[in-house]
Amino acid sequence: MHLKYGSTSFFLDLPPDRLTGIILPSVPDPATSPAEIITSALDTCQFSLSTFRPGERVVIITSDITRYTGSEVYLPLLVERLNLQGIPDEDIEILIALGIHRPQTPHEHERILGELYGRIRVRDHDCDDSAQLVSIGRTSNGIDVRINRLAVEADHLILTGVIGFHYFAGFGGGRKSVLPGIASRQACMASHFAVLNPGAGSGKNLRAVTGNLDNNPVHQAMNEACTLAAPDFILNTVLSPEKQIIAAFAGHWHEAHENGCRYYREHFSYPLAEKAELVIVSCGGFPKDINLIQAHKSMEYAAQALKDGGVMILLAECRDGFGNSTFFSWFRYKLLDQFEAALREKYEINGQTAYSILQKAQRFRIILVSEFPGQQVAEMGMLPAGTFDEALQLAKRFLPKGWKALAMPEGGSVLPV
Repeated sequence: MHLKYGSTSFFLDLPPDRLTGIILPSVPDPATSPAEIITSALDTCQFSLSTFRPGERVVIITSDITRYTGSEVYLPLLVERLNLQGIPDEDIEILIALGIHRPQTPHEHERILGELYGRIRVRDHDCDDSAQLVSIGRTSNGIDVRINRLAVEADHLILTGVIGFHYFAGFGGGRKSVLPGIASRQACMASHFAVLNPGAGSGKNLRAVTGNLDNNPVHQAMNEACTLAAPDFILNTVLSPEKQIIAAFAGHWHEAHENGCRYYREHFSYPLAEKAELVIVSCGGFPKDINLIQAHKSMEYAAQALKDGGVMILLAECRDGFGNSTFFSWFRYKLLDQFEAALREKYEINGQTAYSILQKAQRFRIILVSEFPGQQVAEMGMLPAGTFDEALQLAKRFLPKGWKALAMPEGGSVLPV
């Protein structure tokens, strides 16, 4: 079996008495084309465009280039329906839900909009432009929800995106189009800060985990913000590990999203009989291992299959480094309580990811095969290796007699449960 690494791969050859399982999602083959999947979701949902009138302005929110959604397929189909309802192109605008990400290039806009590029206006959200932010209320935990003025002043607001696991919001998609998608930087940070329990030293909320929406404080804050924004309609896709549209969910923003999450959980969870002493995980190659922040997703999921004190081999090339200029500086904190205190004093989303990596590095032995210098890997609490064979030989030094291994060829696409 080959495990992808950047644009190449490593060959995994362990005897059957050692390799006891290969963890993969149970992804169904789509019965129809992506366009037909979208059309069917729009045709069968309870929502109707019949309330949309000529002369009304419509804003469609969609994700930036870092989260492929199939937007070049579904945006033209949505706009076509709006046109048939009597709403012309000039009354439709697409708003890119950047959150705190960088602006998009014209080429990236073209990739997102597909055939609509140059025909429908497109604008990037700017979380720091106070003139373009409007307060629409507060969540129950005190977040001042300030979102893009375009969305507030539109006659109709449509959310689009993709559903997948999220390591502390439970799932992506749905309400995340509003918060953090088109919210102020302060609101983005405050919603993510909800991952921590109230009170210094109380650590991370145990409900703010991958695949869980029940009593998840981060999900709750995002839900409340979306309720305040009151979108008319949602269209979310589900993608295969190869980024093919395999399902779509349309309708009321809350109900359609929950239906999509149930579908995703069913097909992208792997029932695990027993955890292993060794988990070998590939992110799935480039671009899934483009940087360490992206690779953390695979690390998080693989940790669910690993016994305490076990060994993880993570194959993540990280050709673009950490993924954020301030990320590595967080590892100046070597003790988790000190790290947590620093996060509470000046919260950063990337600091939260660094904190999560250090938590796992201190719970397990993580051997990272990457392009990082060995000293940087060690600074993050992990063990460096240049190749998979080198990593496997290093792992054997820490493994007990009779050890068993699990392999995850698409680590960022499946959650062991």
